[in-house]
Amino acid sequence: MKEALLIRNGIVYDPMNGVEGEVMDIAVEGGVIVEDVDEREAKVIDASGMLIMPGGVDIHSHIAGSKSNIGRLLRPEDHRRSYEPRTAVTRSGVGHTVPSTKTTGYRYARMGYTTVFEAASPPLKQKHTWEELNDIPIIDKAALTVMGNNWFIMDFISQDRIEDAAIYAAWLLKSTKGYGIKIVNPGGVEAWGWGGNVYDLDDQVPYFGITPREIVEGLCRVNSILNLPHTIHVHTNRLGMPNNCWTALRTVHTIRKSFGGGRPLIHITHCQFSGYAGSTWTTLRSGAEYIAKYVNSIDHVTLDIGQVVFTDTTTMTGDGPLEFRLFQSLAGKWANADVEVETGAGVVPVKYSRRSYVGTIQWAVGLELALLIDDPWRVCLTTDHPNGGPFTAYPRVISWLMSSKARGKVMEKANRRALKYTVLPSIDREYTFTDVAIVTRAAPARLLGLKSKGHLGVGADADIAIYDIDPRKIDPAVDYRMVRRALRRAAYTIKGGRIVVVKGEVVEDIPGRSIWVDVAVPGDRIEEVIREVKPRFEEFYTVKLSNYPVPESMLIGSSPIKVNPSI
Repeated sequence: MKEALLIRNGIVYDPMNGVEGEVMDIAVEGGVIVEDVDEREAKVIDASGMLIMPGGVDIHSHIAGSKSNIGRLLRPEDHRRSYEPRTAVTRSGVGHTVPSTKTTGYRYARMGYTTVFEAASPPLKQKHTWEELNDIPIIDKAALTVMGNNWFIMDFISQDRIEDAAIYAAWLLKSTKGYGIKIVNPGGVEAWGWGGNVYDLDDQVPYFGITPREIVEGLCRVNSILNLPHTIHVHTNRLGMPNNCWTALRTVHTIRKSFGGGRPLIHITHCQFSGYAGSTWTTLRSGAEYIAKYVNSIDHVTLDIGQVVFTDTTTMTGDGPLEFRLFQSLAGKWANADVEVETGAGVVPVKYSRRSYVGTIQWAVGLELALLIDDPWRVCLTTDHPNGGPFTAYPRVISWLMSSKARGKVMEKANRRALKYTVLPSIDREYTFTDVAIVTRAAPARLLGLKSKGHLGVGADADIAIYDIDPRKIDPAVDYRMVRRALRRAAYTIKGGRIVVVKGEVVEDIPGRSIWVDVAVPGDRIEEVIREVKPRFEEFYTVKLSNYPVPESMLIGSSPIKVNPSI
């Protein structure tokens, strides 16, 4: 295939550059978008009457690593439900909610997605995570590094040695080729190692003399010192429990009190699972209004919605006590894992039912958050794959956001009593194609600090999605099924200037890039901290410190982002 590519007459939505439904050409050369190419030397795609957006960016998805592998082992029935046949280009694969590696890349690419972030990887398991990420084709990948229950991080924070905590975090990120700081149920996962949990921001974490509030504040300071491209990525305490919306709001307000506003400082992930009011499961109701009202009044928080889809799926999280509670309520399968001195995990299959009171409220909360928050640049579309449902449900979720009629069709079959305790039936807002391009492309790329992603300006990565639908000739509020069909199978997906999908079929199986942050902490400062840590590290861990790091040579298409900390 020729290196140069010219896409003619497409209807372009590129919010970062203020392009909203303009008919224009896009020129590609050397894997990036350029001003112009010689049409005689370029491959030409006639995109007349077709919708063009940047390649999709998923800010939070569980696609690789120890939890995903446990999920695959736990659910052989999930393998039978969905499979990928081998073709002349692609490998075979299986899995509906926890697809195998090759299948994951193909399915994202078919939908026009080109960049996906693994949402939580324990540092100790990062080699395994990268082995699986390497095997996922086409899409660019990165992994957020779990730190909120790490013994050494908590120890430094408890002693108010924030700069040393930052140096250790920088060493963790560089050693494991991680991208950012992930916090899961801060302090609660460590408490789970002793059979407990934390239920409030000021509960004591066993044996550390530290609270969840101090962990979140401390890691926010660490993030600021290191100048990382993404904010702290927080799975709040009491996730999945009644009345937890107030815990989420207090977490966000803690950061505001400590750091002020003016810029994003904290990202609340899969916020739907933190968006419940009502003191018990029988009195459960939506708390999305409270969260949205607060988010609309401040500027330091962003979120992704973690939308629930009515299906059976596989929940998996580093929040071990949450999964145990879920197992107790469902009495089905359960897997539990402890990752030495870093974190833990749990995996439980679930089924979200329209007839369920709780399931209906969960379904409504995610949509309410997306529709009630005024600024779409503060919101990212996710299902917390596979926790709320598989990522392949994104076109369906988009149709709900674009069409109150589509939402109404679901509500007709949902639990009527539950809907009385939500505000979704009264919301008439409908997303535009610009809104969709923001929450699935531009906003996640901007929030992750990926300057060459999420837009179609000159110099951007030539990651482009073309859909066989003319937004000028349809009303998505009415023709939502047409939108859903088009977004499920892109007419073309272009990755780094190469055509990888045509008419919903993968036509080229290429490797994606591996993105990580290279934090330039002075070597003598790292040596000083690691010299202190090493004796305890080798006492507590089952591996030697020298065997812990992930060598850069292990990454396919290594693409480090240089970061200069204020140390």
